[in-house]
Amino acid sequence: MEMVPSEENQFVPKEIQNAAEEPRVLCIIQDITSAKAINERLTLNLPASTTLSKLYDDVAHKAGYLKATFDLAWGNTPDMAPLDHSSEMSLSDSGFEPGGKKNFLQLTDKDGEQPQIASDESGTADSSGLDDSSQEPFIGPLPRDGTVGCSGDYSSPSYSYSSILNKSETGYVGLVNQAMTCYLNSLLQTLFMTPEFRNALYNWEFEETEEDPVTSIPHQLQRLFVLLQTSKKRAIETTDVTRSFGWDSSEAWQQHDVQELCRVMFDALEQKWKQTEQADLINQLYQGKLKDYVRCLECGYESWRIDTYLDIPLVIRPFGASQAYGSVEEALQAFIQPETLDGPNQYFCERCKKKCDARKGLRFLHFPYLLTLQLKRFDFDYTTMHRIKLNDRMTFPDELDMSPFIDVEDEKSPQTESCTDSGAENEGSCHSDQMSNDFSTDDCVDEGICLDSTGSTERVLKPKGLPTFELFSVMVHSGSAAGGHYYACIKSFSDGQWYSFNDQHVSKITTEDIRKTYGGSSGSRGYYSSAFASSTNAYMLIYRLKDPSKNAKYLAAEEFPEHIKSLVQKEKESEEQEKRQREIERNTCKIKLFCMHPTKMMMESKLEVHKDKTLKEATDMAYKMMELEGVVSLDCCRLVKYDEFHEYLERSYEGEEDTPMGLLLGGVKSSYMFDLLLETRKPEQVFQPYKPGEVMVKVHVVDLKSETIATPISVRAYLNQTITEFKQLIAQATGLSAESMRVVLERCYNDLRLLYVPNKTLKAEGFFRSNKVFVESSESTDHQVAFTESLLWKLLDRHGNTIRLMVLLPEQSPGTLANRTLCQKAGGDSDVPFEGSKGNSKSVEAILEESTEKLKNLSLQQQGSSNSDSQKSSDASDFEHIESPTQDADSNSSLCVAADNRELENRIRATAGGSSGASSDPDNHFACEERSDSEVNNDRSTSSVDSDILSSSHSSDTLCNADSGPIQLANGLDSHSITSSRRSKAHEGKKETWDTAEEDSGTDSEYDEHGKSKAEAQYLYFRAEPCSQDDSSTDAQKCIVIHVDKRITLAAFKQNLEPYVGVSSTQFKVFRVYANNQEFESVRLNETLSSFSDDNKITIRLGRALKKGEYRVKVYQLLVNETEPCKFLVDTVFAKGMTVRQSKEELLPQLKEHCKLDLSIDSVRLRKKTWKNPGTVFLDYHVYEEDISISSNWEVFLEVLNEPEKMKSMSQLAVLTRRWSPATMKLGIFQEVILESSSVEELKEKLSEMSNIPLENLEFAKGRGTFPCDISVLEIHQDLDWNPKVSTLNVWPLYICDDGAVVFYRDSTEEPMELSDEERTELMKKESSRLLKTGHRVSYSPRKEKALKIYLDGGPAKDPGQD
Repeated sequence: MEMVPSEENQFVPKEIQNAAEEPRVLCIIQDITSAKAINERLTLNLPASTTLSKLYDDVAHKAGYLKATFDLAWGNTPDMAPLDHSSEMSLSDSGFEPGGKKNFLQLTDKDGEQPQIASDESGTADSSGLDDSSQEPFIGPLPRDGTVGCSGDYSSPSYSYSSILNKSETGYVGLVNQAMTCYLNSLLQTLFMTPEFRNALYNWEFEETEEDPVTSIPHQLQRLFVLLQTSKKRAIETTDVTRSFGWDSSEAWQQHDVQELCRVMFDALEQKWKQTEQADLINQLYQGKLKDYVRCLECGYESWRIDTYLDIPLVIRPFGASQAYGSVEEALQAFIQPETLDGPNQYFCERCKKKCDARKGLRFLHFPYLLTLQLKRFDFDYTTMHRIKLNDRMTFPDELDMSPFIDVEDEKSPQTESCTDSGAENEGSCHSDQMSNDFSTDDCVDEGICLDSTGSTERVLKPKGLPTFELFSVMVHSGSAAGGHYYACIKSFSDGQWYSFNDQHVSKITTEDIRKTYGGSSGSRGYYSSAFASSTNAYMLIYRLKDPSKNAKYLAAEEFPEHIKSLVQKEKESEEQEKRQREIERNTCKIKLFCMHPTKMMMESKLEVHKDKTLKEATDMAYKMMELEGVVSLDCCRLVKYDEFHEYLERSYEGEEDTPMGLLLGGVKSSYMFDLLLETRKPEQVFQPYKPGEVMVKVHVVDLKSETIATPISVRAYLNQTITEFKQLIAQATGLSAESMRVVLERCYNDLRLLYVPNKTLKAEGFFRSNKVFVESSESTDHQVAFTESLLWKLLDRHGNTIRLMVLLPEQSPGTLANRTLCQKAGGDSDVPFEGSKGNSKSVEAILEESTEKLKNLSLQQQGSSNSDSQKSSDASDFEHIESPTQDADSNSSLCVAADNRELENRIRATAGGSSGASSDPDNHFACEERSDSEVNNDRSTSSVDSDILSSSHSSDTLCNADSGPIQLANGLDSHSITSSRRSKAHEGKKETWDTAEEDSGTDSEYDEHGKSKAEAQYLYFRAEPCSQDDSSTDAQKCIVIHVDKRITLAAFKQNLEPYVGVSSTQFKVFRVYANNQEFESVRLNETLSSFSDDNKITIRLGRALKKGEYRVKVYQLLVNETEPCKFLVDTVFAKGMTVRQSKEELLPQLKEHCKLDLSIDSVRLRKKTWKNPGTVFLDYHVYEEDISISSNWEVFLEVLNEPEKMKSMSQLAVLTRRWSPATMKLGIFQEVILESSSVEELKEKLSEMSNIPLENLEFAKGRGTFPCDISVLEIHQDLDWNPKVSTLNVWPLYICDDGAVVFYRDSTEEPMELSDEERTELMKKESSRLLKTGHRVSYSPRKEKALKIYLDGGPAKDPGQD
């Protein structure tokens, strides 16, 4: 494991070094005292002999806490007493395991108080951007490699929130990495550590009346430098600076080149400093001058121009060279080395009036005071067409003598040419826009060094003293050309010490560490040495001229200008304010707050209250937060301890109104294991006291006569209560008789447990924090029957298995809701007819009558069933009474049937399902039945965490939303409030899964061998109601809501839908709609609806349903020479046992009707389709399921043949071939070759015969990717594996074992066409366009980089055309 370097890696205590040989103990500490530190991990690797007292010292130092203000406890057993602060016992004797094993500890509050920060004067830092990596702080001996005190990979070390507030021991302040702004941090620290730049910036005074401080770049830099010099934080943010650049948050995620940033920032500063004393600051400090010249070798005439530079780019490895330059001096010499222009590159001399040999080169005229060298480590590899980074070794000196690079040419020297010849400069040879005043003696006035003068014809050969420069900043890049990490190594001019500025982290380093940034490896300087070299190396070097008369020192605080002193005071006050705010944050309890709002349902928020605030004050805050003013009086509200996950009220706080919240909540913590609920009550009600140890029970009263389940009543009980005592408690709450009471506990989905042992405790019966029970107390004989045979069990079982489905009916269906008009309830009318729609004279009543008669006839033979079945049918004969929310809102909006229709519905149910009642009631699909809102809302709702887990395959969501008024309870929780909240959350998180059962091979018939409906085997609940506008975005007239037992089979479900669709179940198909609106047909008729959940959508489409052994097949046309080779034709049905020829006979009429394709049976073939790839050719005599595997939703290719079928046997192989012609840079059309074997020789012979290419010159290659295996004509000649050395096609690298493989072939003697650059570019564009159209890969295209810009007006221009 690579360890993250930290400030300790440079100065390791001596005793730790001496202890390196003894066993070590790895401790991982989690700080759980605050929300900001909860995700941090401190890692310590200490000698086993370290004492517990020393462990506390090390943790305190690393976390930034005072030692005696926190405790350390074992992470796996936090209930144990914390480790002793003052113990001198060693770690090995205290239970710690050495030898690399992880010892987990938790840093916890001491005596309920959070740990104190070590420095009282420390400020705060915004937590954003602090966690730049997942690496952990580390204490202990660390390897000293080339990382120079910083991360060797691309991310910065991570620091805990408290440690970021303490200034580094070095006295310097780091900069927070916003995301990928390490390049910016490196440059800012370098500028800050440059005395001349820092002092000049301090001398500039910001005028607030002239500019907005937010967008002023110099002002924000000034503020940043003041904080870097005076702040007591470990690191500060750079967001204000980047905001002044006009950058938004996305810029923080763009990494740029540090040299590019330097240029852009200097340009921006020059613009901002116009008309000020600092207008020429950048030029004075960083700008040098050089002469770009061309000198005729015959007459000595020289043409030149003057260029300025801010940095000197030095080539690492010359283009085409195998070795890199070994040092900066070597690269500088190459930079000024002239080149000879001869041959076709001769120069036209204006004096000679002809083309002559000449010398072209550069001469340094003026060195800047601050010399910047850029090592050009980023290059472009023309072999791979990728950007690369050159990691070759290049040394650089601490002191750089620039005198060897001064212009001292000797005209007799073959390497140089004199420039004092014939007064060329005075003869108007300056071809630059800049005239000779560039060479005035004024150039020598600033801090730079002038090496040329136009004041005389004599050359100034040497400056006034040798130009020696001192290295003080090395900007290091670690990584590759694709991305990496920057940090800066900077020498302080105040003490001469080198420091590593790595984002937040500042540490001392040595000159040896600087040498490690040379790059490369200790091996040779060969061409490939860069590939094996370290990726951490110097990228930019900054030198300062050594001149005691000009070298400045950093301004001390007492030397600051007045405006800087006031800025320092302002920033200090701001830090103090942040410190106070942090202190408040440290003492603020933050806990989740819930409230059952009388009008807004369940509300959720976060209560932030100071630990010293009383419960009464906190209640007042929560009251205002939940917007209850004017709705409920404050006296009718209270805060209680609440477990939202289990929907459990843990305890109330009677008599503790004046107790501080810190005491009630157990101190200030990052997270709490409980929540708070703001309860409300009506003025006439009284709050119930909730005591710790109680459990909450939702009691649903069941009425067997009306088959209803009432709204739950909340009851609190104790786990040690007996069932007898619990029944008495329920009797008091419900008014039922305890003697005849039956209590059923729903422990999890469909786990119904009858509580019948009088002396058994609730705990023994499996009660938990929140529970759900059903109670029934009547004089009926149902209690004498075995529970699983009782009517109570059947009712509860049905209640727990019913799901709600949204069914979209086909528009053309004669039985759609469009033909059914909602009726109003007419008192005294026994039958209220449905009004037929205008578009159809046939009433729904008639349609339902026909459907019912059909079902009656089918089930007459089932009349002789057993008495038990008859009993089961009669028990389930009545529909469950439900009053839907839609009906609650408007009774006229629902269909209704008078009470006299009960007889009809019973008859239909009995006849449709035989004695077991398997069908629905066709005349009462939307009956206005009595059922409580509670039952609608809480069907199948579970009461414990176990039930939520165990019932994941079953939807525990509500059947529909209840809009009725909540039942007012003194405990403030409505009957459906928390349940609705929990269920909706559970439903949101539920993932749709494909019904894989539907994809199995084969389907099942709806009827058994005797023609009897399988749906008649068992009665399962089915009820329909109209779809409200809220239920569906579709037209409600085409949608119905079905409440159905999910154990029903698809066959029975379809039969129940017959009256609504209006056709037989064999004449329509059921499609399940998934979350992405994809539809898949459900075809396995014997499968149940158990994979469906509440509010799943189903679409009904008219069309013949599949019979047993049938499969739905999609047919596509294969067009091998078309741009889009795969074209959908039709959906059809193939059957098990059918031959391929029979399927073609059935398919061709469909193609003629739907696709206008008039084809003969012998002119087409069918073949396997695997995505877009053509596969095995199916022969006419092949039989489905015997010779050809077939599955549901199968896909097949149909191919039109231009000649009679040549494929006669499965031993043959059909290969698609295509000729490549290098001379014309074109690909031919696809041609099929039929091989009798897998012989390469046969393939080549067939290709030679077809193309007339001599056999010895024919080469072939297998195509890559999916059909048609497209490839650019610019790449095909080199990229494919031509002429593989194999004798058969079915071995590596070909693996051609099935029909449909693509083979390219060519003539090896044919030379590729010679293309000019223009022709190649044009062809590349055409090929890119062609390949994009076919959806195939185009050659490598790197991600588009965002240009680095600094906006002087505070933000980017709102130009829609801009990138």
